[in-house]
Amino acid sequence: MTSKTLGEDTKKVLSSEAFRFFSFVVTGGISAACNLGARFWMSRVMRYEFAVLFAYLVGMIVAFVLARTFVFEKSERDWQQQLARFAVVNVFGLSQVWLVSVGLVRLIFPRIEFHWHPEDVAHLAGVASPVFISYYAHKYFSFGSATVSDSVTQTDGKISSEL
Repeated sequence: MTSKTLGEDTKKVLSSEAFRFFSFVVTGGISAACNLGARFWMSRVMRYEFAVLFAYLVGMIVAFVLARTFVFEKSERDWQQQLARFAVVNVFGLSQVWLVSVGLVRLIFPRIEFHWHPEDVAHLAGVASPVFISYYAHKYFSFGSATVSDSVTQTDGKISSEL
């Protein structure tokens, strides 16, 4: 393999990775719009903190379907395993979104006297905050290929995992 070929291969890999990340951002934007819209409507019937939580679930379902369909390669894992792993990643994402959204509205914005749609701005910032961490977590954990090393095996009556 020549250095020219190696350079072209590297460019193709980087290009496909950039396209995958761009696709993740676009599908994430669609799910974020669903999340934000759901929170807007839910805020009319419940406290902001709870609306953020329930709206996140709406966005998560949309994000799962779009990411599985348009962003990540097919995996040996079935959709239930992928969804379970996707949910695990999103528990951490939800924590970050909730802390940023509620922290801005309840702590930061009042101190800096920010009054222009504070719940909307805070929720938008919160929803955008985990984009990079979520991308890599979903790429390698939620939708990554199943391997022998991450299977759970039973030996001598003991269950062991080699994650």
